[in-house]
Amino acid sequence: MPAETHVNSSPMDRSEILELVRDRLAEILEIEPGTINEGDSFADDLEADSLALIELVEAIEEELSERTVGFRIDDEDLEDLRTVRDAVDYIDNKANS
Repeated sequence: MPAETHVNSSPMDRSEILELVRDRLAEILEIEPGTINEGDSFADDLEADSLALIELVEAIEEELSERTVGFRIDDEDLEDLRTVRDAVDYIDNKANS
């Protein structure tokens, strides 16, 4: 079986990335995905602590590794991801470049 059989090479569009971030964040924070807005701050609006953000990163890396071989969110970039929009933009740029 070829190694690429599990890889879906089609790029995700921005709305799919936003939906993925919302869904994973909602699971972690135990809230409804519809209550998460793109402009929400992880800390101030969603009250997500650093552990929740690490869980989010791990969930997104796991999901996107199926689409983009070797997709990772660099640890040094985490401090720049303060809002849902920051995360979506970062993932969009990294996964689709």
